[in-house]
Amino acid sequence: MTECLAFLDTWTSDPAEVKPAFERFKSFLESCENAELSFKSRPGVSYSLRGKCPGHERDLFVMVDVVDDDPEDRWLSVCFYDDQVSDPDEIGDWVPEGLAGKDARCFDVSSAEEELVAYVQTRIGEAWNASRAAVA
Repeated sequence: MTECLAFLDTWTSDPAEVKPAFERFKSFLESCENAELSFKSRPGVSYSLRGKCPGHERDLFVMVDVVDDDPEDRWLSVCFYDDQVSDPDEIGDWVPEGLAGKDARCFDVSSAEEELVAYVQTRIGEAWNASRAAVA
């Protein structure tokens, strides 16, 4: 996770103020007992924080991407397997085969709106709990 911390140190331009949302999601994932986190850096494309549940057959339960197509105006795409989260407010996008070849539910976070950030964080908790239940 050293690479993630280095990325956060260099992320200085944030007009949409989504960096605090990313840091909040990162902290929440770090609080998920035994969750394994990894970080993949693809400058100009995305910076991806990935959460995995040990023992689960799937490679991950969440992918939090900082979309880097415009480094001066980044936004977040938070994706889950569609069968592991609910979307009662129907604000996520259904993406066929969008996550490791499986149907996904992705949420765009392009502002620091508290309701949206809290909503997505709740989905992270759902996905984590669904993953843990699958290995129990």
